[in-house]
Amino acid sequence: MPALEILAPAALLASWSLVMLIWMAATRLPAMSKSGLDLSKPQPGGRRGADLEGVLPDHVNWKAHNYTHLHEQPTVFYALCCILAITGIDSSLAVQLAWAYLLLRIAHSIVQVTTNYVPVRFLLFLLSSLALAGLAAIAVRATL
Repeated sequence: MPALEILAPAALLASWSLVMLIWMAATRLPAMSKSGLDLSKPQPGGRRGADLEGVLPDHVNWKAHNYTHLHEQPTVFYALCCILAITGIDSSLAVQLAWAYLLLRIAHSIVQVTTNYVPVRFLLFLLSSLALAGLAAIAVRATL
């Protein structure tokens, strides 16, 4: 079914999010232990990820920031891919935009968790947002 091709990039982005979860945990848990946080005891007032800002090194927190980012704008991507698959639209442009979005978001993740060089990150975010806007336009046209 050609219309279902649009779901492959969405499935891969969901899988990439799990890769980032593992990378975050593999980096953050040892850093938390090294910082002296006793994870076996309740923390005063509870603890959230944001409470680790300034406690853990920035390069450790970048993984958590990226994991959070993968649960923000990409949710729109997942919805658009589902809409396009449900409508049965057979658009090679939509599939190309979905693949572009996936690759740009993976590149964004890699930049953010390694160097966190904001000008490159912003360019990747902007380009992925343009791909998302293209998908949204196709989805709107498919549903009207």
